[in-house]
Amino acid sequence: MKPTNWISRNVSRLLPAVSAEQKEAPALDKTAQTAIKSGANAERTVDADKRPRSTHVRLKATLGQKDEALSPRVLRRILQELHAIIDPKVSEVEGGRRAQAIAAWYAGATPEHRRDLWLLMSEQFVADPLKVKAAQVQFAAAVGTPEEAVAEVNYRRATVSPRRRVLQRFSVYPGGIEFLVNLRAEMQPSLKQDKRLMALDVEMEYMFSTWFDVGFLDLRRISWDSPASLIEKLIQYEAVHDIKSWADVKNRLDSDRRCYGFFHPRLPGVPLIFVEVALVDEMAGAITPLLDEQAAHADLSRATTAIFYSISNTQTGLRGVSFGDSLIKRVVETLKEEFPKLRIFATLSPIPGFRAWLGKHVGPLIEALNEREKLALGRAVGCEPPGPTDFLAAVDTPLTLTEKSAVRQMLLRCAAHYLGQALVDGKPVDPVARFHLGNGARVERLNWAGDPSGKGLKQSYGLMVNYLYDLRRLDKHRRQLAQGKIPVSKAVEALFIKPT
Repeated sequence: MKPTNWISRNVSRLLPAVSAEQKEAPALDKTAQTAIKSGANAERTVDADKRPRSTHVRLKATLGQKDEALSPRVLRRILQELHAIIDPKVSEVEGGRRAQAIAAWYAGATPEHRRDLWLLMSEQFVADPLKVKAAQVQFAAAVGTPEEAVAEVNYRRATVSPRRRVLQRFSVYPGGIEFLVNLRAEMQPSLKQDKRLMALDVEMEYMFSTWFDVGFLDLRRISWDSPASLIEKLIQYEAVHDIKSWADVKNRLDSDRRCYGFFHPRLPGVPLIFVEVALVDEMAGAITPLLDEQAAHADLSRATTAIFYSISNTQTGLRGVSFGDSLIKRVVETLKEEFPKLRIFATLSPIPGFRAWLGKHVGPLIEALNEREKLALGRAVGCEPPGPTDFLAAVDTPLTLTEKSAVRQMLLRCAAHYLGQALVDGKPVDPVARFHLGNGARVERLNWAGDPSGKGLKQSYGLMVNYLYDLRRLDKHRRQLAQGKIPVSKAVEALFIKPT
């Protein structure tokens, strides 16, 4: 027996079993071979710190490692199939059919095998660096000349990665966009641990921003008469105040309520985002009355205020694609047409990050009090001078605090600071505040015991906040925020702790 035959036979025993479908895959085309060789030349060794091998190295290898899901042989076959999707010799329809075949494989793949597909799409479909560099040099040289426009176009084309064409081909078949949105959602938890996936994630975000532009979305009212399958989606995706029963959801869709969602033609049965609205005669300060199934219906002829009490995104895969601003504006316009007496448009919002933030920042806030305020707070918590631990212990049962309690007043002042002054990278710390203030709203009013549920107490000691959408001042508020100043009402500003 020839040594080479013996080696081949025994090495083959070490390789993972290949399915019938994999055996039928054709050999690598020239494009895939080029991608493999160029990557392998760049990375022939693995760092001593045992970082995961890139797909460039794995594609060139003969054997896989124990922490790698797909063998090099199978990885090469899948890469070839991905390249076949964007083969310039096939039509868009045929490319979409080939993409659908990969989606079918993906549906039955393990999480580890799916991750390898993400890595291939992220690492193997990059723009040609030599072409990009050459186009960049030509563009820089053409600036200010009659050739500038053409050079810019050539540069833009050179920077477009083949990855974008792969995604476009997936969007061709009927379920392709939904497949990509779900794929990106599944990929999100892995991004922090594996930066190699960032290229694919950012590319998908860019594509989704185009495909899900608000100009392509349909605003629809969701009512009790809507299909049961759609109402079930509300129950499934409600992210602010959990829907506990069919009676609960019926109450939220009753005659004095409205619910609207944005829908995309390729995802017709699922609202991408939806908002729940209560029509009342004054600004609401607590969520319990709004969710009370036994409460009498509001008199719509007297309604002057629309309270947006829940806004929920349904698609994690559309992270970074913003349409909440447009949703609220469209809903306001729709409500004004139906109810001309409406004058006030405000939210009743949770403050989800407050309790965790306060535990880390309460010390400097206490130190910023003047001596009289420190004395009153110390007496209230039973320790003079008061410390962070003493205050946090005293405020741990907020619903027992009286209106004149120094502890209660301090908690409100801390919340005012959190919402009206705390910034990170020029943006509000609280995620809900960041959303509404970014839309042009202002911090209008803090509400004690606004949400006395376990969730409300855990997040913000039961506090809730009204963000006011003053339609005449939205742009002004945005400018303020861009300058690093959070727009707040005078009532909230009066609660600020002013350093001594």
